[in-house]
Amino acid sequence: MPLVGTGEILASSTNGAGAFNVILLEHATAIVAGAEAAGLPVILQISENCVRYHGALEPIALASLAVARAAKVPVSVHLDHATDRALVEEAVELGVGSVMFDASQLSDADNVAQTASVVAWCHDRGVWVEAELGEVGGKDGVHAPGARTKPHEAVAYVADTGVDALAVAVGTSHAMTTKNAVLDLDLIAELRAAVAVPLVLHGSSGVPDDMLGQAVRHGMKKINIATHLNKAFTGAVREHVGNSVDPRKYIKPGREAVAREVAHLLGVLAG
Repeated sequence: MPLVGTGEILASSTNGAGAFNVILLEHATAIVAGAEAAGLPVILQISENCVRYHGALEPIALASLAVARAAKVPVSVHLDHATDRALVEEAVELGVGSVMFDASQLSDADNVAQTASVVAWCHDRGVWVEAELGEVGGKDGVHAPGARTKPHEAVAYVADTGVDALAVAVGTSHAMTTKNAVLDLDLIAELRAAVAVPLVLHGSSGVPDDMLGQAVRHGMKKINIATHLNKAFTGAVREHVGNSVDPRKYIKPGREAVAREVAHLLGVLAG
């Protein structure tokens, strides 16, 4: 199955598409294994934090692209939460077909200006762009506790920047380890009716399965999940590490745990 674009996956999906963060090569192979088990497409995401961990983008990006090209289901590779334009440009040069440019920490005017510039550059190269609208009146980002995206501001932001997808604040927060986030489903429906591009839910690890399904039915299209998979991976490693000095003995169970969770979550999103 050839490597595909994130936009293609979203366009072909009748429900929600799962986007899972890669940290190690094991994450990439496990996510694809889970997608193959579910028989559904998947998005591999590489965040700026992941790049910082590895010390460079190229090794983990090229590895993820190779895993995607060898998959039996459609897989895209996406740069997630990039605040550095140079990183966006490097990712595109390496063959990453979609990016999320995150200027949500800036003022609204600077967010719009910088995002529009990145979008124009990426579109000239056939690259799909996601962005997020920063919290009005603050710099904590769209996923600050209590932040909510106003539909009329989302419409203006999409028009002013030309983005292909928009991350919105509807009740989630990043890095949640408990599944007790409560989504504003009415707001999701309002945003879906108002905004012409796909909506993206960040911080989805904290959302219970039934509410994830409701979020998709109310209009969410791309569902980002990271922390939940890391919990599964770490739990399996703890269970199997014992006194072993061979990392394959405990990393493999971690990889298998991630694959199971991905298959399960893709099924939840597919409805």
